[in-house]
Amino acid sequence: MNNLIFFFFYDMAHRSLFLDKFIIFCAQTLPYLVIFLAIIFLLFHHEIFSKEKPFHALAQKWKEITFVSFSVVFAWLLSIALKLFFKVPRPFLDLHNVSPLLRPADFSFPSGHSAFFMALAVAIFLYHKKIGYVFITFALLIGISRIIAGVHYPLDILGGFLFGGLVSYLLIKSFKK
Repeated sequence: MNNLIFFFFYDMAHRSLFLDKFIIFCAQTLPYLVIFLAIIFLLFHHEIFSKEKPFHALAQKWKEITFVSFSVVFAWLLSIALKLFFKVPRPFLDLHNVSPLLRPADFSFPSGHSAFFMALAVAIFLYHKKIGYVFITFALLIGISRIIAGVHYPLDILGGFLFGGLVSYLLIKSFKK
């Protein structure tokens, strides 16, 4: 089933130069833009820099910024550790008829990108529901693009989403205690 879903998405690659470039953009460049947007949102949503005492205002919002930062870093580090434990090869190494649009060198499960960006999305969602949906959409787009690019199986993405979301959820529960 994992391979069947993988090929459903992967078959969208290598059909047009424009689509391939869009997939590469979503898989490689969009993540940096999402991080930039999250930083801008977290800093400017609270109008920290427009206050007379920006450092005081920043100190008041430290919990939210710390929580989001800690969630994404912890999810990313956990995904690296889990990759070394599971050692699942990338689809382009495992399946002979896959020509990837990217060539990451590490293991496949769980997707570090998916864990990182779902942790980011859930962490923001737990504080700001409306914008959280936007970041969840970004995480889904990044995850699906990595399947289409031939560098992850669907279970890699799903595993990353579950780990990332769970990390953020459990951390907010422990922060609130």
